[in-house]
Amino acid sequence: MKEVQNETSPPKFSASGSGRAADCAALRLGADLSDAARAFDCRRPAGGGFDIFARLIGQWLSERLGQPFIIENRPGGGGNIAAEAVVRAPADGYTLLIGGAPNAINATLYDNLNFNFIRDIAPVAGIARAPEVMLVNLSVPAKTIPEFIAYAKSKPGKTNMASAGKGTPSHLAGELFKMMTGVDMIHVAYRGGAPALVDLLGGQVQVLFVGTATAIDYIRSGKLRALAVTTARRSEVLPDVATVAEFVPGYEASAWYGVGAPKDPPSQIIDKLNDAINAGLADPTIKARLAGLGGVPMPMTPAEFGKFIADETEKWAKVVKFSGAKPD
Repeated sequence: MKEVQNETSPPKFSASGSGRAADCAALRLGADLSDAARAFDCRRPAGGGFDIFARLIGQWLSERLGQPFIIENRPGGGGNIAAEAVVRAPADGYTLLIGGAPNAINATLYDNLNFNFIRDIAPVAGIARAPEVMLVNLSVPAKTIPEFIAYAKSKPGKTNMASAGKGTPSHLAGELFKMMTGVDMIHVAYRGGAPALVDLLGGQVQVLFVGTATAIDYIRSGKLRALAVTTARRSEVLPDVATVAEFVPGYEASAWYGVGAPKDPPSQIIDKLNDAINAGLADPTIKARLAGLGGVPMPMTPAEFGKFIADETEKWAKVVKFSGAKPD
C-alpha cells in the first residue's frame, strides 16, 4: 500500500495528544489528599485537546477538593515523553496523566518504549470520548458511506487519504476503514491536522478523518462534506450525520481522554480522585463544556477504565499491523 510523507506543590496533570510532536500538562493537588505534589502531564501543545481537557478537569478538582492543580505541558515523542515522565514519578497518586487513544496506539506503533503503558500506568478515571468526522472534498461525488466505498473501489489506489501524521488517531481511523471495507486508498501523512485540511480544501487529497471540533465549522459553512462520524452513536453536535457503523457494522474509532497515575498508587487517593472526576462528569456545566468539544462523558471505575484501555490497545494493535505504520 503506497504511503506518502508530507516545594509542597499542588497536584499536576500530564496529557497526551494525537499529534506526533506534542506537549504535556501536569496538575498538582494540595494538602487535602497529601502534602506531596500532584501533576498532570500532557503531550499536546497548550490549547490542544489534551491540554483543554486537563484544564477543565483540573479546575473542577481544584474547586471540589479545595486545592490548586497545575498543568504542565511537555513536548515530544507522540505522547511518550509525557507518559514516561508520569511512569517515573513517585507512586503516591499525586502525579497524574491525561492519556488517550494515542497511548493505546503507541504500545504497538513504537518498538522500543521504555515502559509498558498497561503495566506502568494505573487507571484512575475516564473523562470523555469524541468522534472523528470523515470529511471529503466537494469534488468527491459520494454523499454516503456506501457511495464513497463504491467511488473508492472504482478508483483503486487513486483516492488520497490525508492524516495528521503516521500513527495518529486520524491516520488509524482511516486505516480501520480501509481494513473493514477493502478500499484501496493512498495515505498522505501531514505534520498535523491543519495542513491536511488545507490540502483537503484544495482538492489535493480527497478524504480526511479529523476531530469534530476541527471539522464542524467547515461542515456548517459547506466547504467540506461530512460523510459520517466514527463513534458507534451519532454525535449530538452533528445529529444529521450518520455513523460509519450504520453501513460498516462494528466500525468504531473514538478520540478518548482519561486520567492515569504511576502504578501502585494509594487506593484511597485513586478512589477519591475517581469519585471527584465522575461527579464532575455529571455536572451540567462540565457536560455542556464537553458537548461543545464534541465529547460525551465517559464515567468509569478505575477497573472499568483499565479494561477499556486494554481493549483499545488490543484493537489498535491489529490496525497498526495492518497499516504497517511506523513513527517518523
